Amino acid sequence: MQKNVNIKNRKARFQYEILDTYTAGIVLSGTEIKSIRDSKASIAESFCEFNEHGELFVINMTIEEYIYGTYYNHKPKATRKLLLNKRELKKLEKEVKNTGLTIIPLRLFINERGLAKMSIALAKGKKLFDKRDTIKDRENKVRLDRIKKSF
Repeated sequence: MQKNVNIKNRKARFQYEILDTYTAGIVLSGTEIKSIRDSKASIAESFCEFNEHGELFVINMTIEEYIYGTYYNHKPKATRKLLLNKRELKKLEKEVKNTGLTIIPLRLFINERGLAKMSIALAKGKKLFDKRDTIKDRENKVRLDRIKKSF
């Protein structure tokens, strides 16, 4: 079918501590899915929020306009609805309201059936010293790999 589309939020694991992950569907229009299949999307600055009806939306996700689209083209930074089970939505909403956690997108991909899916995570923001620990662990791992490779 199409090439493998895998758009990642690279800063998410550095800025947040991931507690739980979910896979959600996205409500898209025709030109939006075509742009995603061309890998013309970004989730770097995006986050998820609940509305007053208990529905989950991804905000600030950028999907570039489809180059062959006419006046039916979409808005690049529109809010898009995420599709999850009611049980999962209630659990996420309870966690966000009670404990002050946030929901962030980790990955946008096309599954084997050709549908756009988003991997989202329930996360807690890291402090500055947590980020330093992450950098230190990464550097130690690189050094250890170099030492192992030399033997």
